[in-house]
Amino acid sequence: MSKSKQTKPPARPDKPEPQKVLDELTEGNHRFTHDQRHHPRSDLLRRKEAHLGNQADHAMATVLACSDSRVPVEMIFDVGIMDLFVVRTAGHSMDSATLASVEYGMLHVHTPLLVVLGHTGCGAVTAALDMVQNDAVPAQASLRGLLSGITPAVHQAMADLPEAGAEELLDRAIEENVKQTMQALFRQSKAIREGVASGAFAAVGAIYDLAHGRVRWLEPQQTAGAPDPQNQAAAESRNEIGG
Repeated sequence: MSKSKQTKPPARPDKPEPQKVLDELTEGNHRFTHDQRHHPRSDLLRRKEAHLGNQADHAMATVLACSDSRVPVEMIFDVGIMDLFVVRTAGHSMDSATLASVEYGMLHVHTPLLVVLGHTGCGAVTAALDMVQNDAVPAQASLRGLLSGITPAVHQAMADLPEAGAEELLDRAIEENVKQTMQALFRQSKAIREGVASGAFAAVGAIYDLAHGRVRWLEPQQTAGAPDPQNQAAAESRNEIGG
């Protein structure tokens, strides 16, 4: 591929390095879990900046998270207005609007870090597990479609832990769902794939613990890994959403 055809995002030297962003989110989550939140960048001045300014000059991470009301993204990282570009769907499920929103955050808001954030006790993953194990198929076609995008993570968890109890299996399925969401982002977005490969930004998966408030970063930090460039032609020909 010639350099002229690459989709590497333009450099934003005014933005922090991805590791620095990750460190700041980790420190903010530590404050949250210890009830020592600073509530940064949330005052009247910041609100005026948001009204008059450009979020691309401030946002430091794009976060694809679950819609669950128990996961208040900005609060758990103790960040303020314009700090995060947040995309939320049930079970952080993928469709064309989700993909476009994440790409917008990375390529136009110029966030150095992409986070896919799952959480313990995820209702969407629980429902997908129930659908696979007990044939509990929802009546709504839209919900069936959403859960169908999560069932590959459930099947993988069941294959990995064939003797697991219900709680352990759910935890593994939740983590696998984060990994598969990241894989889908890499597979379906050439821009994100090349941006991570070039070092323009980084990607990491995480699990938020509802009981304790702690965010656990998945290892390795580029959880999904960019697909092998030799397999890109085949991967790009699969134009499905949520695979």
